[in-house]
Amino acid sequence: MFSHELKPPPGAKRPRKRVGRGYASGTGTYSGKGLKGQKARAGAPVRGGFEGGQTPLVKKLPKRRGFKNRFRTHYSEVNLRSLSAFEAGTEVTPELLKKLRIVRNLKLPVKVLGDGDVSVALTVRAHKFTQAARAKIEGAGGKALEVDVEVGVGDSG
Repeated sequence: MFSHELKPPPGAKRPRKRVGRGYASGTGTYSGKGLKGQKARAGAPVRGGFEGGQTPLVKKLPKRRGFKNRFRTHYSEVNLRSLSAFEAGTEVTPELLKKLRIVRNLKLPVKVLGDGDVSVALTVRAHKFTQAARAKIEGAGGKALEVDVEVGVGDSG
């Protein structure tokens, strides 16, 4: 099949509706707009959210509160539960977590959260640790080492 042989399937293209061309056309007299009223008049249709002179719902609601911090650092979060699968003495790095698909990508810095338990001694290298995570890792005989964040990493964009 060639590009000059392509054509739309039957029924996909319909002729445009010609309104106001007499009774026989089926859209004579009022041209399919019904009887009188705001929607039967010429001009643009009523905008979305217009309630006919009544106070619109949008105006009745309170305005948005607070603000969005543009400088907030977003982290890839890893729970201790996912680190419990490693063997004793393993050095857990962001690259290893990415390789094992625990972390989706390395664009965001990694933060270790304290949900779960670690029973073996691990050396965990991450950008941030919660106090609970650090205490549990060190309590099991491991080390929690912080890695510096590279410039440009963690930008929310």
